[in-house]
Amino acid sequence: MAISRSFKIKVPASSANIGPGYDVLGVGLSLYLELDVKINDVEESSSSVDANNCTISYTEDSEGFESVPLRSDENLITRTSLYVMRCNGIRKFPPGTEVNVRNPIPLGRGLGSSGAAVVAGVMLANEVSQLGFSKQRMLDYCLMIERHPDNITAAMMGGFCGSFLRDLPAEEMERREIPLSEVLPEPSGGIDTGLVPPQPPMDIGQHVKYNWNPVIKCIAIIPDFELSTADSRGVLPKSYTTKDLVFNLQRLAVLTTCLTQSPPNPELIYPAMQDRVHQPYRKTLIPGLTEILSSVTPTSHPGLLGICLSGAGPTILALATGDFEHIASDLVNRFKTFNVSSTWKLLDLAHEGAVVV
Repeated sequence: MAISRSFKIKVPASSANIGPGYDVLGVGLSLYLELDVKINDVEESSSSVDANNCTISYTEDSEGFESVPLRSDENLITRTSLYVMRCNGIRKFPPGTEVNVRNPIPLGRGLGSSGAAVVAGVMLANEVSQLGFSKQRMLDYCLMIERHPDNITAAMMGGFCGSFLRDLPAEEMERREIPLSEVLPEPSGGIDTGLVPPQPPMDIGQHVKYNWNPVIKCIAIIPDFELSTADSRGVLPKSYTTKDLVFNLQRLAVLTTCLTQSPPNPELIYPAMQDRVHQPYRKTLIPGLTEILSSVTPTSHPGLLGICLSGAGPTILALATGDFEHIASDLVNRFKTFNVSSTWKLLDLAHEGAVVV
């Protein structure tokens, strides 16, 4: 069987919020979801393994490889691709499409696993259908599916990003044909009604890439349990005091600059990463969260700059310039005192974001 085309897609993990930047800040991290794609030179057949001409497989070292859906209309990556293709009048993958996935990004841990899958799916559709979209246009499709721009923007664009969604009429954003990553697989969303879904509005998301001092590394402390975004958002209040909102806004304004400065100043960065909007309310879901965030400081751990919850959690993100192993080992041990086992990874920023090789 001849291979007519092959390519690889790489999408970084991401960490959102970064302390006070709830639903605003995100960083792309050097841990990559990878798709190896082959399009074999075959005729379309009614005996195809998949009705949408796509065969999906996962490497055995992928996170959750034993339970991830392998039907193209159920898998988040390929369902995203099908949505993008159908927006452009294409109902199926090219005949003989094979997608092999390697996913080292932990699922449900606050490291942007679903965001990476959505970005990969949009890029897959763009490549197999040769749509020729720019990254900015592909971002529009991503944000129709994953409505939190912090993770999505960091995964697509890379680096240290601030982002927001434009206010758009509900009728432009809500359609049965649009899959929503937070509700997969049930209720499914993204129903194939046979209709052509509407093209996303242009420039749904606006963003800026900040500089980042390259001596700053990211230590991810990853607990061995999953926490859904829906559950983590469910504990947040419906309203906040002016005092708490001003607290976050003040620190957000400082943090986006102090992470660019050289040398990094822990006496500025550590307090600028404090938060009153989401972390205090998520302590009920993550054993030891409050105690760990309050007791690990640049004074107690030289080399540490700041510490926060990664995304919706339960992963904790520590920014540091040195003594990485000691900081990580101590955080792992602190989780153990709350009967939580964890692992850790030392990560750089993924400055380039998602790429096709």
